[in-house]
Amino acid sequence: MSSRDARRVVDVEVIYAAATRQTRLTVPVEEGVTVREAIRASGLLQAFPEIDLGVNRVGIYGSLVTLDRPVAAGDRVEIYRPLSGDPKETRRRRALRRRGR
Repeated sequence: MSSRDARRVVDVEVIYAAATRQTRLTVPVEEGVTVREAIRASGLLQAFPEIDLGVNRVGIYGSLVTLDRPVAAGDRVEIYRPLSGDPKETRRRRALRRRGR
């Protein structure tokens, strides 16, 4: 492999917020690896067995992306937990509490 063919190593952040703690890791990966590969390289799948990439959505800087999207230097890959309830119902209940009902 010539030096021209070698892929450069870049740093990306991989973040997962469990119910009890948030984990934020800087992971060196080859430029152009996918979101899925960056998550696997982070070790978070072993540390948090509840993460299921078939269920959990992922994003980069708050925008949803697919697992096969390539990452770039400095990207922040976020693994989102499934919602525990209906967001509209949660907001409605919170608004009622604020009104004192």
